[in-house]
Amino acid sequence: MARWADVEREAPELAARVREIFDANKHKTIATIRADGSPRVSGTEAEFWDGDIWWGSMPGSRKGADLKRDPRFALHSATVDPELTLGDAKIAGRVVLATADEFQRYAKHVSETNEQVPEGEFDAFRADVTEVVVIRIGEPADHLLIEMWHEGKGARTIKRK
Repeated sequence: MARWADVEREAPELAARVREIFDANKHKTIATIRADGSPRVSGTEAEFWDGDIWWGSMPGSRKGADLKRDPRFALHSATVDPELTLGDAKIAGRVVLATADEFQRYAKHVSETNEQVPEGEFDAFRADVTEVVVIRIGEPADHLLIEMWHEGKGARTIKRK
């Protein structure tokens, strides 16, 4: 699977747009898979750091349990602009639970850069990216532009009226 750094290398303009959209707001939405196979949607905070996408999860959370059992996820930016000026961004793939060394590095990073640091233990996940999509209104505003990157297939754009 691909790291975020791979997306940045293969599709730099798309990666920059995705990052701008995700960084515009603190809170994101993540979809995980429950034990019974149905979807679960949860709020999360995710960040681009050290060539990857990372997020944490409180111990015992359903989101974390879902990801440990089935690593597939879809991460969605906050859609706050009704005109989709920046666009609507989605990233999908599989998570990897941080190793002890990765966890220590990530926890140190979180403590140095965040106003709120989780107390005690938490789970840290790193994304292996399989799909990146941005949907935005084209110019003129009579069509959608769907920009996407898929692992092994590269980037492309579809114009839809």
